[in-house]
Amino acid sequence: MSKGKQWNRAAAAGLICAALLAVTPVVCRASEETVNKGIFIQGVDVGGMTREQVMQAVDEKVSQIGQTQVNLSVDGQAFSCPLNDLGLTWDNREIVNEILNLGTTGNIIQRYKDRKDLEHDSKNYYLKFKVNGEMTDSYCEGFSAYNTTPVDAVIYTRDDLTPGVDGGTPGITVDTQQAAQQLKDAVKAWDGVSAINIDVPVEKVDPDVTYDDLAIICDVLGTATTDYSASSYARATNVENGCRKISGTLLYPGDGFSVTAAVTPFTAENGYQEAPTYEENRVVNSYGGGICQVSTTLYNAVLKAELEVTARSNHTMVVTYVPLSKDAAIAEGNMDMCFVNTKDDPIYIIGYCYGGTITFTIYGHETRPSNRTIEFESKTTSTIEPTSAKFIPNSSQPVGYFYQTQSPHTGYTAELWKHIYYDGVYSESVQINSSTYTAVGTIYDVGTASDSPAVSQAMQAAIAAGSLSQIQATIANAAELAKQGQSESDAAVQPQTNQYGDVDEVVIN
Repeated sequence: MSKGKQWNRAAAAGLICAALLAVTPVVCRASEETVNKGIFIQGVDVGGMTREQVMQAVDEKVSQIGQTQVNLSVDGQAFSCPLNDLGLTWDNREIVNEILNLGTTGNIIQRYKDRKDLEHDSKNYYLKFKVNGEMTDSYCEGFSAYNTTPVDAVIYTRDDLTPGVDGGTPGITVDTQQAAQQLKDAVKAWDGVSAINIDVPVEKVDPDVTYDDLAIICDVLGTATTDYSASSYARATNVENGCRKISGTLLYPGDGFSVTAAVTPFTAENGYQEAPTYEENRVVNSYGGGICQVSTTLYNAVLKAELEVTARSNHTMVVTYVPLSKDAAIAEGNMDMCFVNTKDDPIYIIGYCYGGTITFTIYGHETRPSNRTIEFESKTTSTIEPTSAKFIPNSSQPVGYFYQTQSPHTGYTAELWKHIYYDGVYSESVQINSSTYTAVGTIYDVGTASDSPAVSQAMQAAIAAGSLSQIQATIANAAELAKQGQSESDAAVQPQTNQYGDVDEVVIN
């Protein structure tokens, strides 16, 4: 190599060293380190600052950023919270060491390059944020105030006598732990500028009975009406009282229903009055008389709805408000009308009384074919004529008292059949039940009380013989009979008559 070339290389190296010495100040390690110019942290110019100054400047910036509102939503309810309330701080404090070392560490060429880069382009460092765990957990625990309890749907009878449904709204339970973690993660990934939007996680809690469970009850499955307009005030009161006790009944699939359980006890305290009832083939007054018309009307609605009837009894004697075998007698502890909801959906019973008629309508979800129809036929299979008159001694009434307590009843045997049609064309018939009604003759109450033992004995003998003519003769000859031993009271009294209308069964204790 020539001396000229060696000299040029030495000169070049000298120039580079001179340049470096010219732009590189001597760092005095005895004084506190400062940040080179052109360095920013989250937009804050920290050039020329000491470590302590940098930390203070960044903390102030974070406090300012902490005024940013976090947008939260709990089940559609919006609210906000400043990040400072969650203990916002910054997490990457190691960048302070990094910026203090920039341009002061490495070989002389690296330091020169770093400083030259800062002269042309500033360098911006970004913060990583976090929130205080305990403060965030505590804040999110407050979300439990948004918890709500599910509200079961309820069915009711509208003013137009159709079913209505209220409620059925779900409740919510806020997952406060997941909400806190979600908030921590969102802040950790935050750039310090954009909005933070959090949908607080909630669990929907469905009610036991939803709105849809009951809203499906909208079709008439079966309805029936009977007339009680000829009833006494007491009997009408009992019919209306029993109707109210059944109306509003909701039955889920598989649920059973007992009329007796729904309407008893038959007491004045339970709203009943004394009215005619059947007792041992006789008509007597008893609390609840007329209640069988309630069970009978419901029975006919149940038949039309084609629910399963599990218990039904006919009256001992015929009633006039429905055809034979369409009645359903009840007697507490003895007879009942029961059925089961065999549908796949709930049913609802609405009953009402108006203008001397009682109506029951069973609502549900109709699934039977629209081209299918049914009708019911009562068939009388035999007729039994009334028996001879029956005389009942009444020791509380004087001889001469002769009172008809019951008119004669013809007895029958009967069957109820269901006929099924498709598009109006007969398909088949099914027997529903069979009934036997007792034939009963006229019944009279006959007074036996007398001051004359001879008269009383004569009347007792006439009643025991079952002889109307002998009873009438005793009444007519009472005065002569009394003369045999002691004075006789008033002359014979003309017989009195009375006839009851429709009556019901009662319990005989």
